[in-house]
Amino acid sequence: MPTIEANGISINYVLEGPEYGDLLVLINGLADDLETWSAQVPASLEAGYRVLRYDNRGIGKTSRPPGPYTSDLLADDLGALLEALDIREGFHLLGVSMGGMIAQSYALKHPSRPLPKTSGDASNGTIGRHLLSLSLCCTYAQPTPFCTRMFSLWAEMAQEMSVQDVMRDVTLWAFTVPFFRSRTNELLEVEQAMRGLDMAVPEYLAQLNVIQTFDTTAQLEGLKNEEKVLGGFDANEGGQGRVMVLAGKTDILIPVVMSHELAERIEGSRFLTCKGGHGCMWEFPDDFNKVVLGFLQECRVKK
Repeated sequence: MPTIEANGISINYVLEGPEYGDLLVLINGLADDLETWSAQVPASLEAGYRVLRYDNRGIGKTSRPPGPYTSDLLADDLGALLEALDIREGFHLLGVSMGGMIAQSYALKHPSRPLPKTSGDASNGTIGRHLLSLSLCCTYAQPTPFCTRMFSLWAEMAQEMSVQDVMRDVTLWAFTVPFFRSRTNELLEVEQAMRGLDMAVPEYLAQLNVIQTFDTTAQLEGLKNEEKVLGGFDANEGGQGRVMVLAGKTDILIPVVMSHELAERIEGSRFLTCKGGHGCMWEFPDDFNKVVLGFLQECRVKK
């Protein structure tokens, strides 16, 4: 896998798919590397998308500088990666869990700038690198007291035990009861992957800080009060409806109510659900992919 220098670090990435397909950029969650999308990439490629995925700083083959990290810093990493890869067209941005927080920060920092209607441009009235859609999956606008206490416990467990032990515990709450009862081979694979996770305590705590300190409530409320759409989408040009908040129906790590509250804070967003909990993209990939690709299809560039 290639790496590229961007924002002062070396970023590991994979870019694949048809040269002229709509670009889909995927952002991983806490302690996840780019392999987290193994059940999504084939379906996305088959649907004609060009797909970019990468390791966030602190994980995989991307650099692991000292933390703490923030969502703004990781959003800057994404912006620098797109610049280094010379991405100049519109793209769809999808983030899951912590990745959904990074996606929010990116959309706030780099909103699309609509051109006058007379431009006739097919990509939502904009030129150059810009957002075509925004998918925020299994994520929130702020952690609230429930998640704050959970994350504090994770930090203590990582330091007293190990990161791998924390992630094995997280696995218990990310999947549904039927998964543990009937999908033994997959469960063993997940548990083995957690035991072998290549992440030490310092970089785990650096990434954990992202979700502990994340809070876009004031910014989202400000946009909503001004009747503006997150990401700079033009409400007069179909911008309302280009932001999706997706939750696993039984998510208890980031409770569904928190994802729903996020959707309510975003002007014109759609709130959708799919089967499963926080690990819905792994446990029920077909359902997750169907919802995501259905949404993306409505936001594709007409060529």
